[in-house]
Amino acid sequence: MRFLLAAAVPFAAVSLAAMAAPAQAQEHGGAEGADHRAAIEAALAHPGRADDRARDAHRHPAETIAFFRIAPDMKVGEYAPGGGWYSRVLGHYLGQEGELVGLYFTPDAGPFDAERQAGIRQGAAGFAGKVAEWTGRPEANFAGMTLDAATDADRGTFDRVLVVRMLHNLMRWNSADSELKAMRDLLKPGGMLGIVQHRAKADAPADYADGSKGYLRQEDVVGFVEALGFELVAASEVNANPADSADHARGVWEMPPTLATERAELEGLGESDRMTLLFRKR
Repeated sequence: MRFLLAAAVPFAAVSLAAMAAPAQAQEHGGAEGADHRAAIEAALAHPGRADDRARDAHRHPAETIAFFRIAPDMKVGEYAPGGGWYSRVLGHYLGQEGELVGLYFTPDAGPFDAERQAGIRQGAAGFAGKVAEWTGRPEANFAGMTLDAATDADRGTFDRVLVVRMLHNLMRWNSADSELKAMRDLLKPGGMLGIVQHRAKADAPADYADGSKGYLRQEDVVGFVEALGFELVAASEVNANPADSADHARGVWEMPPTLATERAELEGLGESDRMTLLFRKR
């Protein structure tokens, strides 16, 4: 496996070093080599994120966006936006020059009944309006769609697609292969896939690291994604948390912020240990 490890270093260093790869054909004014620290910090400081800010210390959005080499004028797909925590970060960051697209599950690719499938489609249809409301930016700068609704006009147009704390579900639902292939189709040639995922220990048993506990082994993730037509560009420890033993009987949901088992000794440990991986479409 090819691992180019980037240590958890201060944001200024990450934003300069992690984004230092040459821009392809000078896209976005050489955006991949630029330092967008001011734009990221402005997005994070927006008053609309007041209720979200408590998680910044654990989720490191500034460093993560920099590591993923996301420029403010890019078209970025956020897979499975959920409650919108990252949507609000990316919406403020991309909402003026770029485009944020909420990418929702293929409704019939997971364990979803008819009601849930309809809810997924409704979520996709309402995503742009939600992010516009959250950010005060024009709704036209946002979009939402289920992956099965992608058209030829969508394919090959995305600069980045992000999968944040969701790959374990795709693994346990046996839909990771088809969903990641669909995301790959959306990316431009050389476009990049960013993954943040709860990390199991390297020697964790296979039946613990199969997604059912929320944790995956990093080596497994890299091998799986590369087999689907990507190459690993870099791995970062920016979202690592060595205080997480990653061996909880009820899985990652025992850790904050869920605290499913209400174990007092876990309350001050921060969130789960996470891998942060950047892949390029081959």
